[in-house]
Parts: sequence; C-alpha cells; structure tokens
Amino acid sequence: MFKDLVIRNRSYRRFDQSHRVEAEVLEELIELARLTPSTANLQPLKYILSVEPERNQLIFQSLAWAGYLKDWLGPAEGERPSAYIVILRDTDILDSDSCDHGIAAQTILLGAVEKGLGGCMIGNIKRDALAKVLHLPDHLKILLVLALGKPIEEVRLEPVGADGRIQYWRDDRGVHHVPKRGLRDIILQPE
Repeated sequence: MFKDLVIRNRSYRRFDQSHRVEAEVLEELIELARLTPSTANLQPLKYILSVEPERNQLIFQSLAWAGYLKDWLGPAEGERPSAYIVILRDTDILDSDSCDHGIAAQTILLGAVEKGLGGCMIGNIKRDALAKVLHLPDHLKILLVLALGKPIEEVRLEPVGADGRIQYWRDDRGVHHVPKRGLRDIILQPE
C-alpha cells in the first residue's frame, strides 16, 4: 500500500556504513526522478551520484545534520551514509526557483525505501565549499543533498502533544521521535 511506503520514508540519519549502495541503484532512482513532472517541462535538474568513500567524505563534511539535536554533530564513522545524490539546477535551463527538486527528491526517497534503503533530504549545506570540492561550473547550483544507505535507527511518528511542540528528539535508547500534526489540524475549512 502506498501509505505504508510513505510512512516508512523517514529522515534517517544513521546508517550501516558497511552496506554498499551500488551506482546502478542510484541510477535507477534517478530514472524515477527523470520521469517526474517539471516546471514547463524544462527539466533543469542535474545529479551527482556518489558511492565512493573518498567522495562521500567530502560531501559529508559539507553538511549539517539534525538541527533540533543540538548536541549531535551528525552520524559517527560507521553510521554515515554509503551513498549521496547531489541535486543541482542548471541555471542555463532555468534561472529561477521551482519545486522540481522537491518532487524529484521525494520520488527518489520513496524509490529508495522500496529498495530496502532509507535516506535524508538535507538542505543545510555549505554550498560554496561543496561546489568547490565537486568542481562545479557556475551555472550549476546545489539545491539539495540526499544521504542514502541502509538505516540502522528506529524512527517513530507520534501525535503532537498538548504543548504543541513539533521538534523531533531522541530518547535514551536512540529512538528518533517525530511529532506530526493531526489531519484535523492541517485541513482548513474557510467560511
């Protein structure tokens, strides 16, 4: 059922780093993204795929992880993603914002879950530093980085409590809790 796939698609931040993700798997995920809708069908997105530990380390150093977890600097060695997809916009094709990268990223992550993987969509990126290490020309703008691998953490969805807090948190067992607003809280009935 599609809803189950959506529920299993969480923002995983700890992975079995020894579990290799093959480049062919990333290409299959990009094929899904390639087929998604695009603003005026311009198809301005480009992708950099990384499965090599050396390149993965360069990408990892350019990312910030889990803003609500103030005392956590990100996954430790052994728990880091074994693959990344860097999503870029080719400004020679489209030089303004669109939602294409969100559609593509969600499609990629759903495809990853279907393959027994998990991921995290990361927007907190040291873009200039990453562009430099990836040797990107000026017309390619970094939009998102998808961290991918075999998740080793449990993520639980739960209702937002009476205090209204939506910040995710980890308990003393390392379970990652994600409060979600209720359906009746997000559907508006204008008068």
